[in-house]
Amino acid sequence: MIGRSSLSSLPFLSDARRGRASSYDTSGGNADFWLLQPGETRTLADIASPGAIRHVWMTLASREESYPRLSVLRMFWDGAETPCVEAPTGDFFGVGHGVIREFWSLPLTMSPRDGRGFNCYFPMPFNRDARVELTNEGDRRLVVYFYIDYETFERPLENVGLFHAQWRSEYPTVGWGDDDRRFEDEQDYRREVFSTPNMSGEDNYVILEAEGRGQYVGCNLNVDCRRRLKNDWYGEGDDMIFIDGDVRPTLHGTGTEDYFNTAWSPLTEFWTPYHGQPLASTGGEGWLYKGKQSVYRFHIEDPVHFRKSIRVTIEHGHANHLSHDYSSTAYWYQTEPHAIPPALPSADHRLPRS
Repeated sequence: MIGRSSLSSLPFLSDARRGRASSYDTSGGNADFWLLQPGETRTLADIASPGAIRHVWMTLASREESYPRLSVLRMFWDGAETPCVEAPTGDFFGVGHGVIREFWSLPLTMSPRDGRGFNCYFPMPFNRDARVELTNEGDRRLVVYFYIDYETFERPLENVGLFHAQWRSEYPTVGWGDDDRRFEDEQDYRREVFSTPNMSGEDNYVILEAEGRGQYVGCNLNVDCRRRLKNDWYGEGDDMIFIDGDVRPTLHGTGTEDYFNTAWSPLTEFWTPYHGQPLASTGGEGWLYKGKQSVYRFHIEDPVHFRKSIRVTIEHGHANHLSHDYSSTAYWYQTEPHAIPPALPSADHRLPRS
């Protein structure tokens, strides 16, 4: 097994060998960082042995705004030709929109000061080799401090999936209806919209599409409410997960806030081991939810298994009637080979719109 991490299992010994890749100053001085020039890609870790990454810590600094969205983290296992992990750095560690925010969960944290200490505890096993890269797609230099803590084994682990993460976006989602007709003023129109069916998931926002055998273990979702629509609350969109080619949702939920384990249109920033809302905008001028929101949900105790494929989606408002800017990072484990991921948008197309 990969190792034991609960308190009660710490006395049990292992023959794994511990290793670390880091940005330490090899001259013995205190310049313990790497400097990435605009457009530069650096390999942070290159491991040639069966093993598993157990912890990643990183902090970045730049004079450029939104640098967490302008730098990209990529990971490759066992000689994969396309990334198994590909996401903007800040999004990978749990919060989107190119911002950082103090929060903690079981697998991911942004720690003090000011959320600038990024941590990932997802175990990442590999059978032959591993490579971790960071790319600076910004226009200014990027300062990078990092630890990648791993362990190596004499032989590959059996019956394990390999860790994957994927970023997606839709700016904006395609809604429908008359946004000049406010629900608070026209209750009949509200009932008409909320009675419109969407049984197939058509036009849902797609969080993940994967092929192979594996299990989906969670996501973060970021919504930017830039324009006032029929109703201020961005939720009520059902989560719909399609497993192994099912035409109708295998798992059909009841609303955005419900999937993320909250209720009744939450306004509070909070975090727990498995779900939270690190960023909540309460808007102003009578417009609740105006601006940027970020939520997460991890299926640590209830992973969603699939044998052939999975498609994780969520409505943007009931029956997809709302048009907001959506982005997300999905996390899952699967056997290789993985499906070719969608092309990551260019840096300027990843940035939040003003």
